[in-house]
Amino acid sequence: MSSETCAVNNGGCDRTCKDTATGVRCSCPVGFTLQPDGKTCKDIDECLENNGGCDHFCRNTVGSFECSCQKGHKLLTDERTCQDVDECSFERTCDHTCINYPGSFECVCQKGYTLYGLTHCGDIDECSINNGSCEQGCLNTQGAYECVCPPGEKLHWNKKDCVEVVKCLPNGKPAPRAQLTCARSAGLEVCSLSCPSNALYLADSENSYTLSCGVPVQAGKPPPKRNTTLVLNTCAETQAPPIKQKARFKIKDAKCHLKPRSKEKHRDAAKQSLQGGQVPCTDDCQVTFVNLKCDSSKKRRRGRKSPAKEVSHITAEFEMEMKEGEASDGCNVDCVRERLKQRLQSAMRTLRKSINKQQFYVQFSGTDYEMAQKATRGPEAPEACSTGQVLRDGKCVSCGLGTFYSGEQEQCVLCPAGSYQDTLGQLSCEPCPSTEGPGVTGARNVSQCGGQCPAGQSSSDGFRPCQPCALGSYQPEAGRVLCFPCGGGLMTKHEGSLSFRDCEAKVHCAPGHHYNSTSHRCVRCPAGAYQFEFGQNYCITCPGNTTTDFDGATNVSQCKNQLCGGELGDFMGYIESPNYPGDYPSNVDCIWTINPPHKRRILIVVPEIFLPIEDECGDVLVMRKSALTTSITTYETCQTYERPIAFTSRSRKLWIQFKSNEGNSGKGFQVPYVTYDEDYQQLIEDIVRDGRLYASENHQEILKDKKLIKALFDVLAHPQNYFRYTAQESKEMFPRSFIKLLRSKVTRFLRPYK
Repeated sequence: MSSETCAVNNGGCDRTCKDTATGVRCSCPVGFTLQPDGKTCKDIDECLENNGGCDHFCRNTVGSFECSCQKGHKLLTDERTCQDVDECSFERTCDHTCINYPGSFECVCQKGYTLYGLTHCGDIDECSINNGSCEQGCLNTQGAYECVCPPGEKLHWNKKDCVEVVKCLPNGKPAPRAQLTCARSAGLEVCSLSCPSNALYLADSENSYTLSCGVPVQAGKPPPKRNTTLVLNTCAETQAPPIKQKARFKIKDAKCHLKPRSKEKHRDAAKQSLQGGQVPCTDDCQVTFVNLKCDSSKKRRRGRKSPAKEVSHITAEFEMEMKEGEASDGCNVDCVRERLKQRLQSAMRTLRKSINKQQFYVQFSGTDYEMAQKATRGPEAPEACSTGQVLRDGKCVSCGLGTFYSGEQEQCVLCPAGSYQDTLGQLSCEPCPSTEGPGVTGARNVSQCGGQCPAGQSSSDGFRPCQPCALGSYQPEAGRVLCFPCGGGLMTKHEGSLSFRDCEAKVHCAPGHHYNSTSHRCVRCPAGAYQFEFGQNYCITCPGNTTTDFDGATNVSQCKNQLCGGELGDFMGYIESPNYPGDYPSNVDCIWTINPPHKRRILIVVPEIFLPIEDECGDVLVMRKSALTTSITTYETCQTYERPIAFTSRSRKLWIQFKSNEGNSGKGFQVPYVTYDEDYQQLIEDIVRDGRLYASENHQEILKDKKLIKALFDVLAHPQNYFRYTAQESKEMFPRSFIKLLRSKVTRFLRPYK
């Protein structure tokens, strides 16, 4: 019989000892196994079998184990499964478009913008890139730019070159004019406006739309929202101020809705119907520019029980071009002008009659449209989509580029060869400015019309026949009327050169530099500009409000936003290094202040902070009561910490400063804060000072999880919002160990009040 007993040296057992009739019996806790000697307990390495059940990483601990996930994934509350973090679901992840990938994400900018600081989008200054390839002036705008011409010249269709307003072009063709024609049919005036070119349809709202046709003679700019530019006139005579007429028409019991003319009406008036711009028309019916705006509103009738009455107004603006060449000895310029004015006024009177009788039609691509419809008495099925749109997958979608809406077929139709459409939801296609070349069906812009001069060549109108760029000049784009000189007397190796790199510069400039054709030297790009290519003669201005730390920048990633600091919100917010999550700039001095409302305190979480480690602490983040260096300091660091930390402010308000020097830069920080009722001070302090909050990797990840931190802060800032989260939601958001930690703290804090 054994003489061992648990009373002496725990029976020799490592852990638990129990006396039995046959002697002592040793046992081990969960996570350990009893060794063959019957005494010793050895830790079980759970990670050796099936990776401990972990999706990604398994780390063995004494008596247990812990799962963790790859970057860009988070551990679910079962503490085994890893799930991709959808960064795109967070607020402020990307300035424009966010694309989520397993374990990562990508930010994409809209056209005319470029990415900087990893997630931000800044306007591209296209004018800094070889003057936007404009022949004359270049004007940068948000997300775009436009070339501008001096007085007496206008933009060519390629939107880059300038041409004289009265210039004759042998291979060009005049744009067909809009035609207003009125005829009498069955005792009624019937007016029709055909619009063969420069047509624009804009649906302003459900009850309002605008139609424009042609180009204003003296307006300087084409109608708004139009992508195309003016098409060249051919052999235009000297232009005099146009004759203008504006009128407003009222249609009772009708709603503004552009709808194809019914086939019955069309058959009845077939003989009077015009074919529009397909056939030549006399000057009598040609107008230079028309703008029609239709607005509907409901007017309540007298008497309370009477239903509201639909009333529509059409505002019409007409311009007729006057040619001074029409004047003669019998009728001078003033006489011709007066005759044209009377003719237009007479046409407007007839137009008013036709509109009153619902006999006015607008023709696009051979289809007549009514501008407004009378309300039907019986029940009418609602329109599926507005004009210019079709139903796709249950949604109304505008007809795309290279197509137009056919009212006759009630579908989007590809633009025929010889025409193009560069605007969504239109009712016709624009004629190509030249018939040279075959063209393509469904052309999305004028450059797809065909017959253009290729890069390295030019012609008087941008179309064939073309001449190669002479020696000492180059042209990188198609459809141009000129070639750019190399400058400084430089020559090219051959004719037909495509870029400045073909110019025989005396030195080949490296990235971060541009070639100066006057001094024939390479010049470093100034601060606020960069150049990533070899052998260029310009530097690109940094996007948006960004700049570079130094001159000679070679990449847009070196462009940084320096904006920072300010007064922060009362309840929740972020303290963020400038240009975050991109590297912060050098020599910045940012100051923030948090001044909470009465009886509120500040809680701060630093998920991670990246500051280059330097002996002299060059880059510093400090939080204290005020700007005085002797005031109470809550937090100060000049190093990188990837482990999170939470703390309460030692003062009721905070003055926060971030300074960087000229040395190395880093990612910086994004530090969330919340203000809470000071009655909870003891509870919050108890939680943030508990080492268990940071001991587990899973708990650390909670403090880095933007969604979870936002939920925690939401409840801390506004305790009544706690009831918005069900117990099940809490279990799905936070691991059991975290809920257990918080519950014990809250229970102990509330116990005195029970």
